[in-house]
Amino acid sequence: MVSLLRKLVPPSEYRKFLGAVVVIAANAGGAWTPIGDVTTTMLWIHGQISTVETMKSLVIPSAISLAVPLALMSLTSEVSGSGQDTPNVLASEQMAPRGQLVFSVGIGALIFVPVFKALTGLPPYLGMLFGLGVLWILTDAIHYGESERQRLKVPQALSRIDTQGVLFFLGILLSVSSLEAAGVLRELANYLDSHIANVELIASAIGVVSAIIDNVPLVAATMGMYDVTSFPQDSEFWQLIAFCAGTGGSMLIIGSAAGVAFMGMERVDFFWYFRKVSGFAFAGYAAGIAAYLAVHNFHLSLPTTIAEVPFLHGFTH
Repeated sequence: MVSLLRKLVPPSEYRKFLGAVVVIAANAGGAWTPIGDVTTTMLWIHGQISTVETMKSLVIPSAISLAVPLALMSLTSEVSGSGQDTPNVLASEQMAPRGQLVFSVGIGALIFVPVFKALTGLPPYLGMLFGLGVLWILTDAIHYGESERQRLKVPQALSRIDTQGVLFFLGILLSVSSLEAAGVLRELANYLDSHIANVELIASAIGVVSAIIDNVPLVAATMGMYDVTSFPQDSEFWQLIAFCAGTGGSMLIIGSAAGVAFMGMERVDFFWYFRKVSGFAFAGYAAGIAAYLAVHNFHLSLPTTIAEVPFLHGFTH
């Protein structure tokens, strides 16, 4: 999205604000689905959260955590009235039909992963590998005999994988597992339970810390500190962890992968984001937590079956 902004909006303070909105939106959007963020995926794979309940419970808080910063930022002098006429750069760059097919199959493969897990009970990574295999077969079939299009095939894409990032996360998870095996995380959990009995406060604090420390080790450590016997699947604690760890990274530009990418692409420094955006992001973070607690306490959620939709309920009887 930041790359798209670079085409649509000329370099300006306004474009920086739009890029900051992209960071907040990316983190908020990834928090309410099991495959939207690394941390929610970790919680989903290990059984702390489920697909439907997480989406029902977190979609409203995630939307509010984005809407509040947007509303507040629109009132500032830097943004108010800054809309500009931009060239229609997309009109001349139509995606080829085969590209649309590959894109659609790729999105479908991602969406299929939770369905695969629900239907088969197998680990989600097998569903992802199945989707990769389908894409591999599709691209090989589409570009069969086209030597000049080898770069569009899956093997070429796999050669550009960020192996260092994969090894980094592997090292983090191994380190956290070592702390769990040594009993350090359990001792920390006991300390928190004795000094901070409020689970909402613990989850909120983890979200704030995730703006400074990468949220992957934080969530991995939390999973090592508590298990489903302490807090059952889809409990308030795990859903708040999923939300707070996902959206808390928006409060600082170094708190999420989206923020780091934005900082590198737009040459935005840490203090500009801290002065101009962090306050709005924190307001959205707090509003999202308040929205979740309201939804949870008043049992407000999106219907998932026809029987739960009032005006359709009559048709089922």
